[in-house]
Amino acid sequence: MKLHLSAPSNQLLRNNIQITGSKSESNRSLLLQALYPNISIDNLSNSDDAEVMQKGLKIGNGVVDIHHAGTAMRFLTGFFASQEGKQVTLTGSKRMTERPVKVLVEALRHLGAEISYGKNEGYPPILIKGKKLEKSQVSLPANISSQYISSLLLIAPSLENGLELELVGKITSVPYIKMTLALLSQIGVENSFEGNTIKVSPKAKVDPVNLVVESDWSSASYYYSIVALSEVGSEICLSAYKDNSLQGDSVLQELYTEFGVETRFEGNTLVLRKVGAPKGQTVQFDLGNAPDIAQTIAVTCFGLGMGCHLTGLHTLKIKETDRLEALHTELSKLGADISVTDKDLTLGLSGTMKAEVAIDTYNDHRMAMAFAPLAMKIPLYVNDAEVVSKSYPDFWKDLEKLTFLVDEV
Repeated sequence: MKLHLSAPSNQLLRNNIQITGSKSESNRSLLLQALYPNISIDNLSNSDDAEVMQKGLKIGNGVVDIHHAGTAMRFLTGFFASQEGKQVTLTGSKRMTERPVKVLVEALRHLGAEISYGKNEGYPPILIKGKKLEKSQVSLPANISSQYISSLLLIAPSLENGLELELVGKITSVPYIKMTLALLSQIGVENSFEGNTIKVSPKAKVDPVNLVVESDWSSASYYYSIVALSEVGSEICLSAYKDNSLQGDSVLQELYTEFGVETRFEGNTLVLRKVGAPKGQTVQFDLGNAPDIAQTIAVTCFGLGMGCHLTGLHTLKIKETDRLEALHTELSKLGADISVTDKDLTLGLSGTMKAEVAIDTYNDHRMAMAFAPLAMKIPLYVNDAEVVSKSYPDFWKDLEKLTFLVDEV
């Protein structure tokens, strides 16, 4: 599906948007529910990734195809490895077979798991024979994707002796690790995170508990971008959010003040308001703890004619696509002065944008949604626009609520 996007006729925006539950929280909660059936969940994400996770958790034997869902790949690897008697082949899309899983497999093998590779060493598909994991100590590099770490932490309370996890080096994506530990605390699992050591106590059963998934802050980022690109006085209300969020991307509240966007809470509603012009011509952000909003911020800066230097982006190379190279290619098509390395991005000041350009999305939901706000400034096309279903299936409908013109071509 190819879409043509153009700006609302009135760029003084006023509207309310209900956003689905966080994909990150949903998938963690679903795995915990599979381990402890006493758990109930409200406000689950309606994303493809959460749906794939739900289906995968119900399979006892055979092939589990998680398509493009990297979170499901990492979480289900740990889950199936720890489920005695289950035997599965865990696989996915062509891109998924290019995304490394060796660090997690080696850690699970160290704990006693039986996992082998179906094709290329270190990559899916992987063959898993579930076993009782009796060892309780393991180490991992600290600068890897937090999903590897969370995969181990989520199964930790179900292990006979719990888990002591040593992270070697400088830790990245700390908020996602803390999100996992906070959810464990909510279901009554004792845990600690001191220095580079995480300890999770074993727990055979949990009391009945209801987990309420907060709406997705990554999805909110696109509305931050839209408000930043709109007229002063624009206001968009998003629900439902928590002032004490577990999600690392809630740092948007602080970062977008640089672009003239003010955030306030009214109960569980997040109110975004354009209060003035950007504070400067360039911004520098370390996004090591929130890499999923890098695309949004880079596009916001380009739309405002600003420059930026974004660091801490080393995990973007192994996402749904190589997001740094994808940003370089697509922003260059629009006329940007941009350079990237394997861990950072630099965008120069720009005065002009090329209109009616077709943005390629590379099977990456965030490429489609990050570039959409640019329609506030120039009409553009989005190729393979249906890719948003991975995390936010209603995105294009919600843009129409803001009176964007969204036409299939």
